[in-house]
Amino acid sequence: MSTEKKPPITCHVLDTTLGKPASNIPVVLTLHNPPSSLSADSLKFKATTNADGRVTNWTPSSPFSADGLEEVFKRDGDQKYSLLFDTEAYFGEREIKTFFPEVEVRFVVRAEAKGEHYHVPVLLGPFGYTTYRGS
Repeated sequence: MSTEKKPPITCHVLDTTLGKPASNIPVVLTLHNPPSSLSADSLKFKATTNADGRVTNWTPSSPFSADGLEEVFKRDGDQKYSLLFDTEAYFGEREIKTFFPEVEVRFVVRAEAKGEHYHVPVLLGPFGYTTYRGS
């Protein structure tokens, strides 16, 4: 069992056409209402879904980012985030032309709920998707 601490925001993509996890999807997590003291680059994090279709670790989009997601997440106030999934790259590997080249999911982390974990599953097909707040 892994003792690695999971980040406060994770996601999971399932390919409904295969009935399997969707691996190797590039994902960008963005904080849209940053405190003015932070640069825009420090508020974007990148990852790629693993073999189980999950993102369990985020990398700052800039090597100069001082704060990791855990530090940004602790800041005061409500935070508006988005997850951007590159579905065109994913389906393109199988030569499938998707109607949705990107899927963006926006959500808010309320200040009073900062201690909670946020998990965002996406059920994905080339012509549709659905999402919900998971556990």
